[in-house]
Amino acid sequence: MIRLTAPSNIIKANIAISGSKSISNRLLILKEALNLDITFQNISNSEDTLLLERAIEQIKNKKQATIDVQHAGTDMRFLTALLATKEGQWTITGSERMKERPIGELIHALRLLGADISYLEKENFPPLLIKGKKLKGGEIEIDSSVSSQFVSALLLIAPSLEKGLNLTLKRKTVSRPYIDMTIELIKSLGITITQKEDLISITPSSIFHHTPDSYRDYISIESDWSSASYWYSICALTGNAEIELSSLNKKSSQADSILPEIYKNLGVKTTFEENTIVLHSIKPTLSEFTYDFTDCPDIAQTIAVTCLGLGIKINFTGLSTLKVKETDRVIALKNELEKFGAVVEIGNDFLKVISYKLEVKRLVNESLTNNPITNNVSPNNSITNNLITYNVSTYNDHRMAMSFAPLASVFTGLCIENHSVVDKSYPAFWEDLKSVGFNVNLQP
Repeated sequence: MIRLTAPSNIIKANIAISGSKSISNRLLILKEALNLDITFQNISNSEDTLLLERAIEQIKNKKQATIDVQHAGTDMRFLTALLATKEGQWTITGSERMKERPIGELIHALRLLGADISYLEKENFPPLLIKGKKLKGGEIEIDSSVSSQFVSALLLIAPSLEKGLNLTLKRKTVSRPYIDMTIELIKSLGITITQKEDLISITPSSIFHHTPDSYRDYISIESDWSSASYWYSICALTGNAEIELSSLNKKSSQADSILPEIYKNLGVKTTFEENTIVLHSIKPTLSEFTYDFTDCPDIAQTIAVTCLGLGIKINFTGLSTLKVKETDRVIALKNELEKFGAVVEIGNDFLKVISYKLEVKRLVNESLTNNPITNNVSPNNSITNNLITYNVSTYNDHRMAMSFAPLASVFTGLCIENHSVVDKSYPAFWEDLKSVGFNVNLQP
């Protein structure tokens, strides 16, 4: 557990976030699937990407391996598709939570393409036994309302299939920008891919020839907008920050690049400069915030916590995919928001904060002797040295830890349990907080 204390002075900082995890993982799969001679600049240093690189090394020039992706859901989906095309016998497994995350829709689609995949324990869930072989490709359908990663996994191997792939998306597609990102990355390698309504067609790479204009021997990866979200929250909650984030672009394929639009009413002005953005604290303009996160679910936690710190009520929809992440993020978010006095309602697809029992502004740097909310201390919190300690549980979920960390700017006595979970996507997070003046102290 760590205890966080925010700086009392103005935050002015330059932060370099590593490359997008989403982009990095897609490019690694494409490189292996198509046997490309290409290098990546500013690749993600996240645990998920390191695990994926390690897994790819495990299967190079081999016919058998057991791969453990731990908590990495993207790795599980993308590697399952890749291994189905790699001749050999492969076992892929993960953490206990990973074994609870359904993968049946992807397996069904791969089997339609001729893949030989068996469930080793529970039907429709990992671990899997994959007998890889050359797949011909062709025409299939997939339910795209379950996970965009299933769609992306199929698209990433499509150019390596003998006949390419015609993929029809059924039902309402979730996280569509992530599918669009996959399509744009495939196009960036010079491969023909077209979209017509819900039909995506990919030409096999066997009839594709690289040209100087269509192929590069290196790709510079944009920094991670999801990781940038925590700095938006810090900027909004401190009310006196100027934070420069490098390698982020206005025209980005990342779904979470919607952050400047969202935060312009939540206390942050974004200035775009060449390959850089600058965040400035401004006065928030909302008392209630309504948003559909269908396209960008990964930032829902961050924005919910920002609204908590600002005392803004929320009405969030489009959260169905959050229930099958590292934890059930909807329930986890409800549990932790309530520790800070939020009155929360949830469903399969929504989360609402209808009121706050505590007046947030009165909690800043105030001891219990002067604070009228003493009697409202949650049983999950404690009182130490005349101050409330807020213990935030992380549920083995990196985004829970980082989403709640900015609240140190509002609530004294903020503690984050199992803080090492940030390694999954942003291993430098705590060090970056220290660099701008936060005290980050290990607790016994």
